Amino acid sequence: QPTHMASNNQTSVTEFILKSFSENPQFQIFLFSLFLGLFIVAFTGNSLIIVVISLNPGLHTPMYFFLINLALLDILSTCTVVLKLLQNLMTENTISYGGCIAQIYFLTWFLGSELLLFTAMAYDRYAAICQPLHYNTMMNKTVCCLLASVVWSVSGINTTIHTIITVRLSFCGPNAIDHFFCEIPPLLPLSCSSTYINNIMVFVADMFFAIINFLFILISYGFIISSILKIQTTEGKKKAFSTCSSHLIVVTMYYCTIIYIYILPALGQSLNEGKIASVFYAIVSPAANPLIYSLRNKDVKVALNKLCPFFRK
Repeated sequence: QPTHMASNNQTSVTEFILKSFSENPQFQIFLFSLFLGLFIVAFTGNSLIIVVISLNPGLHTPMYFFLINLALLDILSTCTVVLKLLQNLMTENTISYGGCIAQIYFLTWFLGSELLLFTAMAYDRYAAICQPLHYNTMMNKTVCCLLASVVWSVSGINTTIHTIITVRLSFCGPNAIDHFFCEIPPLLPLSCSSTYINNIMVFVADMFFAIINFLFILISYGFIISSILKIQTTEGKKKAFSTCSSHLIVVTMYYCTIIYIYILPALGQSLNEGKIASVFYAIVSPAANPLIYSLRNKDVKVALNKLCPFFRK
């Protein structure tokens, strides 16, 4: 039943009911084990990447500096979603109004930052492969720190605006969110005040964070691929492409799911498929990222072996 609170002669929702994955207790236990396993993999994998890169001076380069940022964002986004999800699988599927707003604030911040970070990483690969002689100047320490600051702060400003206009909405009727955690697209239909401004802002943010960023990445990779094709030796081509392939895999995984949950609903598509897709970018991607980057990267593997001899085969 909706829980309401009387304020200024108007009732407002104090908690939301989240959609459950299944009513079957055995299946819920299976999901709890699966999500807990993925959470442990994501948390330990990304923490290891941060530790290995920080302790290894040979990895103090722009590419790995951005990788530390990605690992940190993965840890933060997975903590924002998965811990509450695990609690809900074991207890009732509710989240307080404040908890829901907090989840929206942090998840929007970290997801937006990841999308911007992918663009910064694509620019770094472009500079390394297409402008090798100017690379050290183009990607010096100041530039890297400036790019990282822009990534975190632009997304922070975006999420602050979204949260402020979401908090101004009235929720006085239905309180069942058709989703497993709090995100803006499934929350807006529950408002009993106008969401016109919110919908416009979601569309604008989608255009900037997803479409424009994706175009920048495609342009960077257009230049990168044409430069790789000009390399004479097969070995040279392989080496150049191997530094990009991990980034390409991760970017593709992310954008496919972001388009599903944020863009398609804005174009009038159903949110149903998006619910499964969102679990992918909130849980599966953060667990997969460190595996993709470390398993496909010789330098990281060497550094990991130095730090943890028991990883040696």
